[in-house]
Amino acid sequence: MPLIDLPLAELRRYTGRNPRPADFDTYWAEALRELDATAPQPELRPSSTIVAPHVECFDLWFTGVGGARIYAKYLRPKSTSSPTRKAPAVLQFHGYSGHSGDWVNKLAYAGAGFCVAAMDCRGQGGRSEDRGGVQGNTMRGHIIRGLDDPDARKLLFRAIFLDTVQLARVVMALPEVDPARVGAMGASQGGALTLACAALEPRIRRAAPIFPFLCDYLRVWEMDQAKAAYEELSLYFRAFDPRHERAAATFEKLGYIDVQHLAPRIHAEVLLYTGLMDPICPPSTQFAAYNKITAKKDIVLYPDFSHEALPGEPERTFNFMLGL
Repeated sequence: MPLIDLPLAELRRYTGRNPRPADFDTYWAEALRELDATAPQPELRPSSTIVAPHVECFDLWFTGVGGARIYAKYLRPKSTSSPTRKAPAVLQFHGYSGHSGDWVNKLAYAGAGFCVAAMDCRGQGGRSEDRGGVQGNTMRGHIIRGLDDPDARKLLFRAIFLDTVQLARVVMALPEVDPARVGAMGASQGGALTLACAALEPRIRRAAPIFPFLCDYLRVWEMDQAKAAYEELSLYFRAFDPRHERAAATFEKLGYIDVQHLAPRIHAEVLLYTGLMDPICPPSTQFAAYNKITAKKDIVLYPDFSHEALPGEPERTFNFMLGL
């Protein structure tokens, strides 16, 4: 087959290029303490957008770090009204700049007895708040939001990663949900958030990331793939560091929000999907995260596919989540 990246044998050994900050563990321990101090204040509002005979639909709001109100669609089977019968749940995360999607697309899981929560990332295409408050550039992209702020806690994806954990905590605390049977799933940015959520909330039991984004930024740069979803890296250097005088520090700071460095914390069983012709999230960047996972895991390869719908993936993921 043609290659756009390393040969498969090398991909299976590849462990990433982007530096890991020396205080990475301290950084995320402090982040989780901040989240612990953030009262989620969840609110469920019945939604009239769709009427399904056996499913209840709600607009779910909760508070994330920095006081932002975060939105998610929440569906539950009507049978969960019994306090003695708790249901499994799946958390769904969307692609970069998108939103939580249509209600109808979540009915298969709800119809199978799952509670479903699909989050809108703050500041993207949905309803969640982005309160800003960062110094430096905010030009065209969330990866670079906060790079020029002296406080590394202002990186926007720090807040978004923590939002996934707050969502998991809120859902796990609902009376109809069995907190020991919660999974996470998503593609591209959603795949990255699936891994981040599973890393930062150890009770997540199963995770199904599809071609995860936000992995191994330096490798993306060295492959000349700072395009499409990663284009903001190129725009950042051209506008704010044209001679790359701060490149080493920039990539090290990005290491705080590089999912490959969170991957060793994952306890969930992981089913990861990769297209070996993916030019947007190169396979090596995905393997950088996958190869660091020490929990039970499997990777499903699509040799001829890029960053696109993968035949059979929805059914395989559905069956995987049925094991919760």
